Amino acid sequence: MPVNKNAMTRFQILDGLLSDRYHAYSMNDLLEELNKKLNELGLDSIGRRMLEKDIHYIEYEGPFLAEIERYYTSGFDREKMESIRKQCLRYADPSYSIFKKDLTDDEAFLLSEALSMLGQFDGLPNLQALDKLRRGFRAETRKQVISFTKNPLANSTLLGELFTACSHKQVIELHYHTYSEPELIRSLNLYPYLLKEYNRRWFLFGAVEYDGKLLNFALDRIDKVVPLPSHTFIDYEGDLNERFEDIIGVTLYDNRPIEHIIFWVSDISKDYVKTKPLHESQKHYTGNRDSALRLQYPTLTDGAFFSIDCIQNYELTRELCSFGGNLVVLSPKSIREDIKNRLSAHLDQYQD
Repeated sequence: MPVNKNAMTRFQILDGLLSDRYHAYSMNDLLEELNKKLNELGLDSIGRRMLEKDIHYIEYEGPFLAEIERYYTSGFDREKMESIRKQCLRYADPSYSIFKKDLTDDEAFLLSEALSMLGQFDGLPNLQALDKLRRGFRAETRKQVISFTKNPLANSTLLGELFTACSHKQVIELHYHTYSEPELIRSLNLYPYLLKEYNRRWFLFGAVEYDGKLLNFALDRIDKVVPLPSHTFIDYEGDLNERFEDIIGVTLYDNRPIEHIIFWVSDISKDYVKTKPLHESQKHYTGNRDSALRLQYPTLTDGAFFSIDCIQNYELTRELCSFGGNLVVLSPKSIREDIKNRLSAHLDQYQD
């Protein structure tokens, strides 16, 4: 088989797919993934016959003579919505690559430094291969220079398992419970997209396999994670992080509008709010705008006026309530009344 530039590009892509231990690829899967990556590079798609020739060349001809194993596994057909059995291909040796080359001294040093720093993060406990990599690159254990407050989990490897699943775009079977029924263990297949920390707790965001609905799970509700390498991963369209730009916290809503929220903060708390904004959109009103608000609200003679632009959710309300009498929501009326009712209910609970 003559090897041209396009053939070497295909070999590089196939090398990565055959090395992948987080997905199970049949010939059809390999063809789909290969053509997807070729198209991204501006190259034409190939047919199954060409793929079969490429696999044969990697396995039996040329300089490679790679040992490829064929095995059977169960998968999931999204069109028929049923489980299927398929033959898959991969390198017999998970560390094998037809393009493997040694790192330069500079590359090895930079990688060892990165591994040393990653090992100091309290927020990522027990990532399985980290210690092995650090030992392999002789990365020294350094004095901790950065630390995150974390919420200890009963299952201390869970964050690492989910980090791996998100990174490698691997479908998982998620076993979880609700707070209202902790003894009832439920399960579903999920495309894991994002791990997000908020208020000393970690949350997993992903889409349900059978209907694509986006859900989030607090990690302390997750009981077990089972990788499903033979299932096809469907990626999130766009950047999921953008969904968090208009909210405080982690509770997402699809159809709620962005609210322009104006609030007053007392002298006791105004410097805190200035230096630790409630949201990235926060503005501190001064000059003419400040004067106009003081005319509109003459009883608020001290303090400072601010605004944020957010979608209302549970975390927003809780954040605004957390300042007590040192923060007063002025508009919109709906959020002002919500805060007022919540504080009144709290006050009633303290009545003897």
